[in-house]
Amino acid sequence: MTSSVKPLIPDDDADRLAAAFGRRGFMGAGVAGGLMATPLFAAGAAHAQAGDAEITVDQARTAPIPIVLPSLGSGVAQQITDVISADLANCGLFRPISASMPQGTPDFGSYKSMGARAAMTGKVMDQGSSLRVEFRLWDVMTGKQIQGTAYTAAAQDWRRIAHVIADVIYGRLLGEQGYFNSRIAYIARSGPRARQITRLAIMDQDGADSRYLTNGQWLTLTPRFNPANSELAFMSYANYRPRVYLFNLNTGQQRLLGDFSGISFAPRFAPDGRSVVLSVTRGGGSDIYTVDLTTMARRQITSSGAIDTSPSYSPDGSQIVFNSDRGGSPQLYIMSAAGGDAKRISYGHGYYGSPVWSPRGDLIAFSRIANGSFSLGVMAPDGTGERILTQGFTVESPTFCPNGRVLAFCRQSSAGRNGAGFATGINTIDITGFHERALPAGSASDPTWSPLNK
Repeated sequence: MTSSVKPLIPDDDADRLAAAFGRRGFMGAGVAGGLMATPLFAAGAAHAQAGDAEITVDQARTAPIPIVLPSLGSGVAQQITDVISADLANCGLFRPISASMPQGTPDFGSYKSMGARAAMTGKVMDQGSSLRVEFRLWDVMTGKQIQGTAYTAAAQDWRRIAHVIADVIYGRLLGEQGYFNSRIAYIARSGPRARQITRLAIMDQDGADSRYLTNGQWLTLTPRFNPANSELAFMSYANYRPRVYLFNLNTGQQRLLGDFSGISFAPRFAPDGRSVVLSVTRGGGSDIYTVDLTTMARRQITSSGAIDTSPSYSPDGSQIVFNSDRGGSPQLYIMSAAGGDAKRISYGHGYYGSPVWSPRGDLIAFSRIANGSFSLGVMAPDGTGERILTQGFTVESPTFCPNGRVLAFCRQSSAGRNGAGFATGINTIDITGFHERALPAGSASDPTWSPLNK
């Protein structure tokens, strides 16, 4: 049996799920442990004290920070250099400058003439089954070392070392946590548009090292990371019954999350990872439930008689934003995580869906359908300050990176006759609408960004 077979579910269930998931609906159904860090000190050189960065993210958006990134060597050393450089360049906040690796203390005068504000030096030592990477970050203007660390890890984890170093550079120069040492789970798609095979998949945040987690036998949608451990929740049509499952990334084992009488879908983990909030169909609508992952006890928290779906917790776990058509059209609402009265927060033109709360707590991202096209935007949790970041035939499924500065989302193009010209992929964009770029993930949808090191 393959996923090219249309799932056998009642038409009314299909309609409710299609309403919850937006235009994409049933596309394809016919509609890090082991890293050791030790400090390095620069002999005879001054040290900068840890503190607030002199350059802000807003300043870097306007004028990316010029940073000298000499090659760390050949082979895997060059690969590490390339990943660091790509991480920094692709976020749009840095301008890498190539140079030769200095012997000893860098020539800061030469770097200043290049316009550089910072510089990296280091070396890579291949120890057989492990790598030791010595890394130093310098303030070119003062000539002070502002970071010095040696990282040791298994040889196959060289990409992780590179991402960690890029995170350190980001953090020391911008004053906030980086996000490069993280991953994105998603749905990999293959085959004709009307009969696509879907696989749960995972990749580094830059689109590298992609691998399948499921074999594509059943239609699979909406993966979500557990913020507390290496676990995913997702929806699967296994045995022709759409329900939410849990997938353990360490063991590859799957288990059903609650055997509800209706279809369960749209899962999200609580910030502490101990429970899941999800939607369950009921009659002509759907309700939101929570499931305790220790006891498997379930609790219904909405009963509006409408389609209540796509719940997402606030970072402190006290509130939930969700999508509901209780007012006559799909809009965004906020309520206590325990349930109770809900307050509508979306009042722009069109239908709203796919809400997700930023890990910073300051924004809620959403997709919006108006005049036959999709928009992706953000607003404050009280509904003020709505801003559209990007638009297209379909732009949906937003997910925040760990520091809340970047969104990944699914972008799709329209299809001509027999599906010609259709494409679906994962893009990223800064929360200001700056620097949109496509990830090299192939045909893909439903991204979900991990916390760091997941």
